[in-house]
Amino acid sequence: MSGGVFEDPSQLAAVLERGGKAAVSAAEVAMRHGAKALVVEVQRNASGRPGPRVISGRYRASWQSDVHRAGPVIVGEVGTNAPQGRRLEFGFVGVDSLGRHYNQPPFPHLGLAVNAFGPLLVRELHGAVSRAL
Repeated sequence: MSGGVFEDPSQLAAVLERGGKAAVSAAEVAMRHGAKALVVEVQRNASGRPGPRVISGRYRASWQSDVHRAGPVIVGEVGTNAPQGRRLEFGFVGVDSLGRHYNQPPFPHLGLAVNAFGPLLVRELHGAVSRAL
């Protein structure tokens, strides 16, 4: 190779393979950072209006992130195992399983964070991959 021109296809394949591995690793790091930042934003939004008010802090602390990688596929998950999560985000009108009547308005906190961080995460992933290649 001279001056960025590949004369042998195997040289190009080797460079692309190295760059691809570096790009996937960089994307994984960016995804981990982005998922943790999203959790922080959800927790901030779940600290009062328009999100839910803090009573004990357990709900806010229940938000977690995890990133899984299988080859070139990277999946970031952010969520809570708290049973009130959906009800707080979307509201609830009706009778629950214990027969209690509710007219609870939504207190959005996850959707707001996703809307704010989605474009930022895309830019961060793009930058990480671009720098790796």
